[in-house]
Amino acid sequence: MSKPLNIAVEDIIYYIKLSCQIPSILDAIATQKIIAETVEKIGITIEVEELQQAADSIRFANKLLRAEDTWAWLEKHHLSLDDFEEIAKANILSTKLAEHLFAEKVEPYFYARQFEYYGAATYEVILDDEDLALELFYALQEGEISFQEIARQYIENPEIRRAGGYQGIRNRAEFRPEIAAAVFAATPPQILKPIVTPKGVHIIAVEEIIKPELNEQLRLQIMGDFFNNWLQQQVANLEIIAKLPSHSLSSQDLPKPA
Repeated sequence: MSKPLNIAVEDIIYYIKLSCQIPSILDAIATQKIIAETVEKIGITIEVEELQQAADSIRFANKLLRAEDTWAWLEKHHLSLDDFEEIAKANILSTKLAEHLFAEKVEPYFYARQFEYYGAATYEVILDDEDLALELFYALQEGEISFQEIARQYIENPEIRRAGGYQGIRNRAEFRPEIAAAVFAATPPQILKPIVTPKGVHIIAVEEIIKPELNEQLRLQIMGDFFNNWLQQQVANLEIIAKLPSHSLSSQDLPKPA
């Protein structure tokens, strides 16, 4: 039989204080209050079907496929069914508020900054020696060696080496500025002349430039960015006063200098 350990609310609060989580928790609480007040002011409501969908999304995200799974999850997180419903409400209200505030701004924003959302499928090898990188680059140009052969010889990470140095599809913001400028000016398929950065000398093969489309996933991403920035501004304008039990330090309590 396992040994019981009783933990009081005071213990939890004290641990949160000592782990320096109070500021982030206060910001999160303030965010919840801002959303609740704004939703009430605007008059946003929730339909029964919307609440059910939000609850189903929580179950799906946490792999709660059976009723027993849901009960175990609630117990683990010290939540009641009412708490679960409040989480679902909070999720759907945040989504509906974001839609209300920023849905009409997404399309103009996307087309004004469309270049930022272009993607590139690239292969990359990073070397320490610029002369070697140039030698390999010219060998690639002459067809004397393949990019896959270079990857097998010079990439240490086994998974990336097996993939021939493939980096996946990344958008402009995921590249260093000097690399992004060269990658998105390329005419694929193209091997770029070695680029020197603090990480080393990059030999990059640009396989494809992918033109962005304003699909649902990207629309939600842009709207989410708008909403998060708005919330951060709202929180920054507040003076948050936390009513927590205080522990005053005497001179004897202060850590001694080493």
